[in-house]
Amino acid sequence: MKADKLHSQEMRWGPEVDPLRVGTGWLPEELDRPWLLIEGSAGDSHPGSIHLGAAVDAVREGAREAGLAAARYYCTDICDGIAQGTAAMSYSLASREVRALAAEMHFRAGHFDCWVAVSGCDKAIPAHLLAAARLDRPVVFFPGGVMHTGPGDVSVDRVAELYALYRRGEITREDYRHRTLGAAPCAGACNFLGTAVTMQITTEALGLALPGSACCPTTEPEHGEAARRSGAAAALLLERDIRPSDIVTMDALHNALVIHAAAGGSTNAMLHLPALAAELGIAFSWSEVRRVNDEVPWILDLRPSGTHTADLFWYAGGVPALMLAVREHLRQEALTVTGMTLGENLDRLERDGFTTRHAERLRRDGLEAGEVVRPAGDPLSRVGSLAVLEGNLAPGGAVCKRSGVLPEMHRFRGRARVFDGQEQALAAIYSGGISPGEVLVVRYEGPRGSGMPEMFYLTAALASDAALNEGAAIITDGRFSGATRGPCVGHVTPEAAAGGPLAAVRDGDEILVDIDAGRLDLVAAEGRRLEGEEAGQLIGKRLEERPPWKGTHRRGLLGLSTALAGPASRGAAMEPLPPGTGREGIKKGKRG
Repeated sequence: MKADKLHSQEMRWGPEVDPLRVGTGWLPEELDRPWLLIEGSAGDSHPGSIHLGAAVDAVREGAREAGLAAARYYCTDICDGIAQGTAAMSYSLASREVRALAAEMHFRAGHFDCWVAVSGCDKAIPAHLLAAARLDRPVVFFPGGVMHTGPGDVSVDRVAELYALYRRGEITREDYRHRTLGAAPCAGACNFLGTAVTMQITTEALGLALPGSACCPTTEPEHGEAARRSGAAAALLLERDIRPSDIVTMDALHNALVIHAAAGGSTNAMLHLPALAAELGIAFSWSEVRRVNDEVPWILDLRPSGTHTADLFWYAGGVPALMLAVREHLRQEALTVTGMTLGENLDRLERDGFTTRHAERLRRDGLEAGEVVRPAGDPLSRVGSLAVLEGNLAPGGAVCKRSGVLPEMHRFRGRARVFDGQEQALAAIYSGGISPGEVLVVRYEGPRGSGMPEMFYLTAALASDAALNEGAAIITDGRFSGATRGPCVGHVTPEAAAGGPLAAVRDGDEILVDIDAGRLDLVAAEGRRLEGEEAGQLIGKRLEERPPWKGTHRRGLLGLSTALAGPASRGAAMEPLPPGTGREGIKKGKRG
């Protein structure tokens, strides 16, 4: 792109601009080049961000070699693991909005022409996705990579289960401490198929990250090399004026759903992809989610639902190997940040032998690539990881990670135990107060209720008890960690705080969870079976009789985010209030 057509050059008319950029270390000759923002989430917040400063520097090297002037900006993320199980977890989803706003602010206020998003974890990657859609300027994503597994093959997803065993007195405190303190032995995203790894995979599946860059172990030389190539790739996108709206199309979203299904990814992707689609003005189709997951096999054998860890996934060929295994389901004409189509990328990767490059490294662990990324003809399951449920308790939909559910729990009918918040439910499990045959209904944990915190400890406690894992379920308007396994249904829409049906459920009601049929229904109450329209009528009557929900008065970020939160079916993103709604509307949480 010619310098006289660059936005950065048009904005240099102010006499202070050049000296202020030179004051940050730019050379005078760089001022005439295209300006690149490197938006990083580096910080001491957690292992998934601690190393990203070095990655940002590598991106800058590649960008400068490609003729760009590059500036490094930072806004770190929070750690869900550190916030987990406390009131701080309500900031998790809100932090996605903050990071997206920060990236937007940095790009617009700095007059940049293109950018590279350097992030690796649960909310930082989705935040950059939202910002990319909002800005719609050339961007390359650099996924931050993964850590290795700690001694004794313990990764962070196992820690909560060990804690539950400790709380129940099944292991000693010394054993618990010894087995858990080494679970995060180096920098990188947590080494299992949680939301962080899911979103790294997703950025590559969308075509926004360079092929093979997602989930690279941070200890590998290729990690830094991919960062340098990402900086250079931004120059190509700027030259060709390829923008997120050119890449993230319906075809790209379809491809992301296919790879999510094949991977057995986190349900949290079903918040972030709808939010991304909404930013781009694309209608997100839940029927497409259901159809893809009914057609695409689950083939990636990673924890927590499977056996292996995410570093081994990269050695087995990473996202390219996964794509090649389900290639027939992909829309290969989708454009990517290489400037080539997805199909062209895959052809080149096959010629270069990318997926077999680290076969010897796998063999040191006694593995072959096909044991990690299974052939489509020999899947872990003939259907994908996700189930979409509807019914009189979820007229707007709900989701379940069926890859983590035992086959005998795919159809479950149980008695409701109702909890207005996850703390009460967690205490009941720890104290032995939950019995097989019960359905834990955890409500007022949705986007407008408590801010939609994860319920990792709750689901881990359920999964760690064999009797409950095989005989109890959880349904909630909240959400789960990407490490969740077990019979858990979340994102129930509309949420209880917005007058959804979960607010009408009472202890002793009977609920049917049918994962294969995609149903979530109240089927019996007050000592009788509900037929036809009776369930809907009873729910409506109870909701009319129930006093309106009054949430905790919040100020600051949580007050803003819960007041403006949209439904989970649209990604739970903050949505602007209608024109004419002033501060009084925000204070009372009103929506038009």
